[in-house]
Amino acid sequence: MTARTESAVRLVILLAIGTMAGAAAFTHVHDLSVAHGQPHWIGWANAVAVELMAIYLGLELRARRRAGRPVGLVGSLLVAFALLSLAAQVAEAEPSVWGWIVAAVPSLAFLALVKVVLSNAPVTPPSAVQPQQPAAPRTEEPAPATDVEPVRLTEPAAPAVVSAPAAVLPPRVVQPSRPHVVGIIR
Repeated sequence: MTARTESAVRLVILLAIGTMAGAAAFTHVHDLSVAHGQPHWIGWANAVAVELMAIYLGLELRARRRAGRPVGLVGSLLVAFALLSLAAQVAEAEPSVWGWIVAAVPSLAFLALVKVVLSNAPVTPPSAVQPQQPAAPRTEEPAPATDVEPVRLTEPAAPAVVSAPAAVLPPRVVQPSRPHVVGIIR
């Protein structure tokens, strides 16, 4: 089997599991909402909100991992919405251990699918995202003004030209923030 064929088979399986798990989860959330007094359209609105929020949070989690941003809140919300979906499925089940297990299969399949897909997302550490900046040169504090100009014996040296990539910002001149104290070497 070629890599392309294997990828196509994996995508078909992913879509089939996602579609079936989503349909079962939508139906259970809708039916539970209607059974507890909500009109049919609100039942569907609840199902859409719960299930699509879980899918969106999975995508957001993946995007944040790629960017090296924190994922704690998004991960917690994903677990909360997945548990809400799972609770609706179990509540609609026959009140027996096997009824609960069978009803939980769509949510558990969805969670497993999300975990497998998200585990393939590369993690970029925040330090790798930022470009390397050259060390900022320090400049000396200007000498106090005097009436006498110092005598120079040689011509001043031409400043060194350092080429830098266009994406790198020019070096920043760092001025010392403390006043000059005579007798202390900085």
